[in-house]
Amino acid sequence: MSGMMLLATPGLALAADEPTVKDAIQAVDTVWVLVAAVLVFLMQAGFALLEAGATRMKNAGHIAGKNVLSFAIVTLVFWAVGFAISFGQGNNYIGMSGWFLNVAEDKVNDIFASLSFSSVPLGAKFLFQVVFAGVSLAIMWGGIAERAKLIVYFVFGTLFTAIIYPVIAHWVWGGGWLSTLGMQDFAGSTVVHLQGGVAALVGAILLGPRIGKYNKDGTANVILGHNTVYSVLGVIILWFGWFGFNAGSTLMANGVFFPYVAMTTNLAAAAGAVAALLTAWVVLRKPDIGYMLNGVLAALVAITASCAFVKPWAAVVIGALAGIFMVISVLFFDRILRIDDPVGAFSVHGMAGIWGTLSTGFFAAPDLVQKLGVGQPGLFYGGGWHQLGIQFLGIAVSFAFVFVASFLILYAIKVTVGLRISREEEIIGLDVSEHGVSGYPEQLPHGGDYHPGSNMEFRPTHLA
Repeated sequence: MSGMMLLATPGLALAADEPTVKDAIQAVDTVWVLVAAVLVFLMQAGFALLEAGATRMKNAGHIAGKNVLSFAIVTLVFWAVGFAISFGQGNNYIGMSGWFLNVAEDKVNDIFASLSFSSVPLGAKFLFQVVFAGVSLAIMWGGIAERAKLIVYFVFGTLFTAIIYPVIAHWVWGGGWLSTLGMQDFAGSTVVHLQGGVAALVGAILLGPRIGKYNKDGTANVILGHNTVYSVLGVIILWFGWFGFNAGSTLMANGVFFPYVAMTTNLAAAAGAVAALLTAWVVLRKPDIGYMLNGVLAALVAITASCAFVKPWAAVVIGALAGIFMVISVLFFDRILRIDDPVGAFSVHGMAGIWGTLSTGFFAAPDLVQKLGVGQPGLFYGGGWHQLGIQFLGIAVSFAFVFVASFLILYAIKVTVGLRISREEEIIGLDVSEHGVSGYPEQLPHGGDYHPGSNMEFRPTHLA
């Protein structure tokens, strides 16, 4: 009867369907979050180009292609269990509800209370968070590039997404114990980047160096990547995607805070590029392009935690120091510890993630802290040592958890199915040995031949 009355009075029907201001705000917020999620998803293309360009031609197809496999695994596992452990209602350590996103619409804000500050639908929240998990896992593969079996991607990728990444995400973002202490990690210097960097470090240690990386006397050789232009394009795409990564973490357009976050993000990246290039120029006597590219990424990693908490001048300082620290870290791990990390994954994402997370303990501005309602002002604003202590604690426990969990999983793989391809397969290259076809069939019709000492493959570290 009521339906008949509405049909008979078109004005009333129109009024009933007319969106409210609240509906309009929700729609705009949802569009922004989905756009940001797509930007972060595009970062997979950036990783593919960066890593393929920074490694050898005989492995390029495998290294680029694994980004598709990696994100596919993350999507399925995070949908099934990862999102629930990260953000579901549970205890101080893990979420224990919301499996497979099977939640009634009127219960979403109860089950996923840590995300209830945003009014966007659950599907948008999931899409935004799953691309973050995908980035974290993509970081890991850089540390094991050019020598890991394909099965490692399946096994470790599944377990990392199911039981490693979500635990730290819950501690910091999902209402867990670090969240209640007031740890400041706006977009994931620790949650996303430190986790991926630590896993990469463990993988590099257990796999050992690539053939020809170190000489008998312990000195290091630089193994050249095959396409610097690919790497440059990859970094530009990653820089572009980072605007979604950081600014999108507001999970809303309403309030227009996201442009501020985008601004600090960009300032830090620019400072990191310049600082890393100048540092490499001083240390290596050449303005190395590779270090400049990693300087951009290290700065972006560092500002990810602090982008919403710091003033523009502090963003420049944070980015510049991240670029400097990255150069020193890469050389330290390569020449002193002799850990072969082909793309500097731990230095770029791990060390810069540590610095970025600590930086809010120094630079968090009182008005921004009040606006966000997380933690306390930094040391340089009279906030004392409290926030710095919380940041350090969060880094320490996250590092320890990811290191131990990654080591146990990767060691189990090593003693069962094995982590590393054979010497012969490594010499031929992963494209042919793992997939049966070269990524560059015209240039490498036989998968590429290995010539020890070839100038095309190695050069002394002191000439880098």
